Amino acid sequence: MTETRTSHHDAGLHRLLDRAGVYDALQNLLLRKGSRGRYVSEHVRPFPGCRILDIGCGPGAILAHLPESIGQYTGFDMNPGYIEAARRRWGNRGTFSCRRVEAGTLPAGDAYDIVLANGIVHHLDDAEASQLFDIAWRALRPGAWLVTYDNVYLEHQHWFARWLIERDRGKAVRTREGYESLAHSRFAQVESTILHDTLRVPYTILVMRCTKTRDG
Repeated sequence: MTETRTSHHDAGLHRLLDRAGVYDALQNLLLRKGSRGRYVSEHVRPFPGCRILDIGCGPGAILAHLPESIGQYTGFDMNPGYIEAARRRWGNRGTFSCRRVEAGTLPAGDAYDIVLANGIVHHLDDAEASQLFDIAWRALRPGAWLVTYDNVYLEHQHWFARWLIERDRGKAVRTREGYESLAHSRFAQVESTILHDTLRVPYTILVMRCTKTRDG
């Protein structure tokens, strides 16, 4: 699973998800009520004045669950339709840019309190994922954290959860150990949690919280 170079599938019916309205509608249909709010409070843990960088922000739906007391929200995504929808919906609540996030795109000297990569790593091959973890580490101030959220393969997984995951646009879905190994390429402190109740149907999500320590 981690060796594939075809890490993202965007043909056929999958192409419909490139439209912000379709993507949001599917998310709202599948997500269990309150699951995003719990994810934010239990794993993202925003605090007043915090600066957040959202890599692959999509239409910016996470902002609906972030308190208005946060300091700065900056979102990047490669899909221009997603960015247009985010700007239209959120206005000056966030800064949105349509481009790939690379080390050179981050303002020199900027330091974020939280970096988000929601539903991104399973779209990246190992080399791309390692680059994401490196960029996140560089963007964070010491003591700050990266949070990732991706579907995951488990032993004895519900057959319907596995069936859905195999039809995801992201073709680099990994095991818990596979994701953690990539995170440890840059972060010394990695905590992971398996979620089984995020969707209205059987599904499995891995959340990782990677803290930038003095040692890595």
